[in-house]
Amino acid sequence: MKLTIWGAARQVTGSMHLLQLEDYNILVDCGLDYEKDTYQEENQYFPFDPGSIDVVILTHAHIDHSGNLPTLIRMGFEGQILCTPPTADLTELLLLDSVNIFLSKQNKSKPKGRRGRGASAGPQPLYLQKHVMDTVERFVTIGFHRDFRLNGNVSITFIPVGHLLGAAAVVLTVQDQGQEKKIAFTGDIGRNNYPVLVNPEPIPQVDYLISESTYGGRLHSTEISLEQKLIETINESCIKFPGRLIIPAFSIGRTQSLVYTLNQIFSKGLLPPVKIFVDSPLAEFATDIYRRHHDLINDDAKEFYRQKGDQFEFEELSYVHDKRESLSISNYHEPCIIISSAGMLEGGRIQDHLYYNIQNYYCTILFIGYCAKGTLGNRLLRGDPIVRLRNRDLMVYATIQQTDLLSGHGDHNDLVNMVKHQNIAQLKRVFLVHGEDKSTQSLSDALSEIGYQVSIPEKGEVFEL
Repeated sequence: MKLTIWGAARQVTGSMHLLQLEDYNILVDCGLDYEKDTYQEENQYFPFDPGSIDVVILTHAHIDHSGNLPTLIRMGFEGQILCTPPTADLTELLLLDSVNIFLSKQNKSKPKGRRGRGASAGPQPLYLQKHVMDTVERFVTIGFHRDFRLNGNVSITFIPVGHLLGAAAVVLTVQDQGQEKKIAFTGDIGRNNYPVLVNPEPIPQVDYLISESTYGGRLHSTEISLEQKLIETINESCIKFPGRLIIPAFSIGRTQSLVYTLNQIFSKGLLPPVKIFVDSPLAEFATDIYRRHHDLINDDAKEFYRQKGDQFEFEELSYVHDKRESLSISNYHEPCIIISSAGMLEGGRIQDHLYYNIQNYYCTILFIGYCAKGTLGNRLLRGDPIVRLRNRDLMVYATIQQTDLLSGHGDHNDLVNMVKHQNIAQLKRVFLVHGEDKSTQSLSDALSEIGYQVSIPEKGEVFEL
């Protein structure tokens, strides 16, 4: 049995791992690689024949894990894609959004005045809506903790790991040359006590563990709770001073957890009423999926529903449906909170809100997630006094803040504790992926010190298991 790490090796994006058995090939995740030195079109070149893959196992919906599935199918993959029910629903939403992004990039790259047929185009879309629909038809959904047999020699089980609705670690039990071997892929590990989501469960004992390492060497803030941080920020930006609070947030996952936390704050009467706008059509669609899979949210959110009703709907909250409504928010002159995507400020309706408010002394911009180098969000966080929006250089007079309290990834201690559920004598090796070099090395050092055997694979490196 061979394991080849074809993606997220010494980097965060592009998760793709190939497990080769005798006459049976399993691909775990098939994500888009969008590291800064990677061109979009490079994702269509697979280092193996897509037609040789028998089955794909998808750990969760995020694009760096799911985003290249339509390309895999377009290039010849004919098998099924196994995942949990919420992952299937959220992946369809994100893949369709990816098509819109591809088309937008292509259109923006055309010279002005040549938008019609025959104009020179930018990068060709990796796939179109038709290919997404072909992908959706391949989904086979499996609930958590259910043993699902792929063939006579391989079965899989999904274990909840938080991070995103439906996200799972996958445990494979393989009969290999008369021996039973267990291999687990963590996907992305979430955090304990995260709004809406269940806590990550321990992974059962395995022989080999392929683990993410995103937050290796880094710890999340603990000196203040998320609720208290939001209360303080809203009080300063909207109540003491009649301003507005803009929160860039990813449409799927983070927006739902943020809205639920705000619902808790206002339902307890911890703040006077403040108008809240959620300006992201994708977030509204995703919220409906969260409602549909109500049985998979955490106990606190279920109890809130029993006592107060819908976690994602309350009096102060308005979902913005179209562009006209979105633009009209600039004419709302009362204090308000605006939640909009994208989280790193690269595209989306958030750029409209920035354009009208970046020079507003009474505006606060609160980042609740990571912003990659080179993004507009990163430039604001590093303190750039001038940013460029809509071909204009704008002075930054708004207050810029950041918190990691809504980060969906477990930190260094969470990752170490996850591995520590494995018996050192029985776990033959840990393979660390999905992390930048510094993070991966920090986690490797910590696990090696405990006594685990650790490898940090290169892209394309093959291991005999």
